[in-house]
Amino acid sequence: MIPPTFARAFTPARRSDDGIPMTSTRRWASVAAMLFALLLAATVIPDGQVFTCTPTRVWDGDGPIWCREGMHVRLAGIAAREMDGSCRPGQPCPKASALAARDALVNLLGGAQGHTSTGHILVDGHTMRCLSTGNARGNRTGAWCAAPSIGDLSCAMIRTGTVLRWDRYAQGRCRSR
Repeated sequence: MIPPTFARAFTPARRSDDGIPMTSTRRWASVAAMLFALLLAATVIPDGQVFTCTPTRVWDGDGPIWCREGMHVRLAGIAAREMDGSCRPGQPCPKASALAARDALVNLLGGAQGHTSTGHILVDGHTMRCLSTGNARGNRTGAWCAAPSIGDLSCAMIRTGTVLRWDRYAQGRCRSR
C-alpha cells in the first residue's frame, strides 16, 4: 500500500485548458464565474419588483432592450412589428415599419452608438427605473420603464406613432388625452 502523503506528492495537479495548474481557489473562481453567467442569462425580474436598467443594445421597437445589469426588457403595453415586417397573430399591428419603430426607440434612448454582427443596435442610454410585469418569454422581463428626460418609455414610443398601445397589457396606462 502506498502511503497517502506519498500518493499526493506524485499526483499531477489538474490543469485548465490554458495549461495552468487548477488550484482550489482557481477552480472555485471558475465555477462562480459560470454560475454568475447562468444567472445573468436567465434573469427575469419577478412581477411587481422595481429595478434599474442601463440600456446597452436594442433589437426592435418594443424590445428587448439589453441592460448593463444583465436583464433583457420587453416594454410593457405596446406592440411593434417584428423585424421581418410581420405582426404576430392576436396583437395590434402598427402601420410603421419595424425599422422605424426600432430607430425611434434607439433615438429615445440617446441614439445609435454602432451595431453588432447580429443586427442589434448599440446604445449608451441613461439608467432607467423599471417596474416588472413579470416574464415576457425567452428570458425577457416585461416592464414599464421611465427614463429621466422622457418619462414613461412605452408611452413615449406610442407618441412616436411607430408602435400601438396594446390594450390587453396596457393596464390603463398611456391613454390619449
